[in-house]
Amino acid sequence: MALEERARVLFSGRVEFLKSAPSLKFLPDPAEPEIAFAGRSNVGKSSLINAITGRKSIARTSVTPGRTQELNWFEVGEPTVLRLVDMPGYGFAKAPPKVVEAWRRLVRDFLRGRVVLKRTLLLIDSRHGVKPVDAEMMQMLDEAAVGYRIVLTKADKIKASELAEVIAATEAAARKRTAAYPKVHVTSSEKGMGIAELRAAVLEDSEI
Repeated sequence: MALEERARVLFSGRVEFLKSAPSLKFLPDPAEPEIAFAGRSNVGKSSLINAITGRKSIARTSVTPGRTQELNWFEVGEPTVLRLVDMPGYGFAKAPPKVVEAWRRLVRDFLRGRVVLKRTLLLIDSRHGVKPVDAEMMQMLDEAAVGYRIVLTKADKIKASELAEVIAATEAAARKRTAAYPKVHVTSSEKGMGIAELRAAVLEDSEI
């Protein structure tokens, strides 16, 4: 069976919320391969997880940036084949410095110490491209030696010519990074653009 079809079948089956972890002591046992989702607040992370899993609200979407302040785990498959990890969004301007520092510590320690973490998907809004806060996250991933794919979200919200420029600029930024995957994924959760390919990539990464 082709990878894309295997991924479709897998994600059309059991997908369940496992647990939230506000700190490292609450992490679930490292029993299954994990794929993490990272991105700036309001980048469309929850919507993308919902689109990949074919659910409407497996991951909570919020119009208030910075609502997710903990790591959230979802199990995929029966028995479990892999886990998705929804990481707290970054770049929330109104958060107190203590909250930002707690986020940074949680994410950095998770990235560096999670042996079952196979890949991180770094989500970037197509309308904005790579912002300084995204570059900071890329640096954190590079330093943690965690391989990551860059995923452009909300690609349906801008003109095709502008999108082409953003893709080129994002790929150029990825080439300068030690842990970045060279191919940039272009998606729209609303329109379903690029979802099947990304779903297959998630399965492929979990099997490495």
